[in-house]
Amino acid sequence: MPEAAPDSGPGPTSGLVPAPAPGPVPDSGPGSTPGLTSVPEPSPVPSAPPSPAAGAAASAAAGVNGGSRDPGPVVERQRALVIEVSDHHPERVVRDDSAGRPYDAIEYGRGLRLVSALSDAWGITYRTGTKTVWARLPAETIPTAEAAEAYEGERALRRGQRAAEILAPAPRRSVQDQDWLNRGALSFLAEASDLLGGQLDEDLVAALTGQLVVPRLADWCAVWLEDEAPGRSDGGLVGGPRLARVWHGSENRMEELRRLLEKDPPELPESARSGPVPMPWPADALGAKAEDGSALAFRLIAGGRPLGALVIGRAGQDHFPDEITGLVEDLSRRVALAIGAARQYARQATISRVLQRGLLPGAVAEIPGVRSALVYEPCDKGGPSGDFYDLFPAGDGRWCFALGDVQGKGPEAAVVIGLARPWLRLLAREGYAVPDVLDRLNQLLLDDATETADAAARALVAEGGRGLPDEGPQNRFLSLLYGELVPVEGGVRCTLASAGHPLPLLLQPSGEVREVAQPQTLLGVFEDASYGCGTFELRPGDSILCVTDGVTERRNGHRQFDDEDGLAAALTGCAGLNAGLIAERIRRLVHEFGGKPPEDDLALLVLQAE
Repeated sequence: MPEAAPDSGPGPTSGLVPAPAPGPVPDSGPGSTPGLTSVPEPSPVPSAPPSPAAGAAASAAAGVNGGSRDPGPVVERQRALVIEVSDHHPERVVRDDSAGRPYDAIEYGRGLRLVSALSDAWGITYRTGTKTVWARLPAETIPTAEAAEAYEGERALRRGQRAAEILAPAPRRSVQDQDWLNRGALSFLAEASDLLGGQLDEDLVAALTGQLVVPRLADWCAVWLEDEAPGRSDGGLVGGPRLARVWHGSENRMEELRRLLEKDPPELPESARSGPVPMPWPADALGAKAEDGSALAFRLIAGGRPLGALVIGRAGQDHFPDEITGLVEDLSRRVALAIGAARQYARQATISRVLQRGLLPGAVAEIPGVRSALVYEPCDKGGPSGDFYDLFPAGDGRWCFALGDVQGKGPEAAVVIGLARPWLRLLAREGYAVPDVLDRLNQLLLDDATETADAAARALVAEGGRGLPDEGPQNRFLSLLYGELVPVEGGVRCTLASAGHPLPLLLQPSGEVREVAQPQTLLGVFEDASYGCGTFELRPGDSILCVTDGVTERRNGHRQFDDEDGLAAALTGCAGLNAGLIAERIRRLVHEFGGKPPEDDLALLVLQAE
């Protein structure tokens, strides 16, 4: 609900100083609005009204000294309405902007556009678990520029308060010593570390940094990042600095400040390390009430590598207090570590995506007379999956398909998939029959495992027995469903075999479901294994469902999805549906079976004779 600042002027409840305790709102006289306070405002004088943070610190100082502040000269006071709305649960479901939305869908952000249109000054501040939107509405004679500058509280430090007092926790009127002030700084750094820790996007780290700094430590903040990307979509220079984030206490100033700062990126000497470096004051972007001030830049360095710069500024003072510069320097180190961790994650994620694309087919072949539908959902979005699929032409009027599941995940699984899928295509196109393809692939995996073990043993001997204990032989085996399709008159002839894989199911138009393969041993386990196959004909309307164990072994407590032929029962209910609808319905039923997201990779392939 709207909150009002009774006398000291509005201010966002951000920083380490909590908002003043709720109490009765002074009667503003006839015509006042319930829940809002008509705030008297002074005419332009050298000192502006303090923010709530500065007001809290000033109240603490007055309580300790046992006196009251000199109200100063009496000036003509004008009126304005100040509104603050705090949200203690600032979250909502993440939207997929790429997906089409219905015409009547909620369009987020209209409220802020209304605030911007009606108010002279407004902004957003954040604390852990709280988001506050403030706005100042003009009342009759108050000029717009004066309202904006009066709200910002840009000259709080000029009123005699020390910077550390503004950062400190709620005032303790009985003590006010250096130890108490240090605890305020430590609590701020602890909050910053908690907020930045675990962030995996460098632009999000830059945005959070701005919210931490403004308005607690400065009036505005800018974060520059050295771009490591091989190219930029916005046309910027490769490898040069980019302005990742600009944050100001007043939203009205942000765009103009950004345009001005982008023209002159900071060039900091290496000798500065992470210490403060004076910067030119951007007076042209901050209005007439902020013609002078102090700006400092701090290099962002992690692991000896420069990552960018953090720039802060405050109007109305010629330098920052030592407490502020020391605190921002400590904060800049934490920001640099968070950016470095985010970049490392981004590099690994990029490698994994490229590797994943190389392990899967770029497109699924279209088969004459056969409709196909595929569902592929890796459990780990940031690394290679253990499941793989393929559907490709093999020549001479044949098309082959495969659905496999490798032991393990990540790089180990990628090695096996990198062997299996190319060899499947090569053997199929060389004209080998389905059983022969499985026999040769089984031998290939066994030979590769033996060579890997020999190489590990030689490396162990060369190191004098000091090799890593996990560098010994590794079993590289997989389950595979492999088949061949040949369009014939009146249908499609299908030949397939299962090597340790969940058996495929055939759905007929009548709703009857049956298994169409025999269980056999995994590939890459036994040298003397011999594989067979089965052949049948797909009539128009018949559908084959092929799945990995991520479907059959989907768990809900002690139960699995395929217990008591659960998959066959689910497929029976798909009679009359096309291939795409069958795949989507099975996927939905698998997801709805458990209360939690699937913990294993999920892949299914539907082939339907037209």
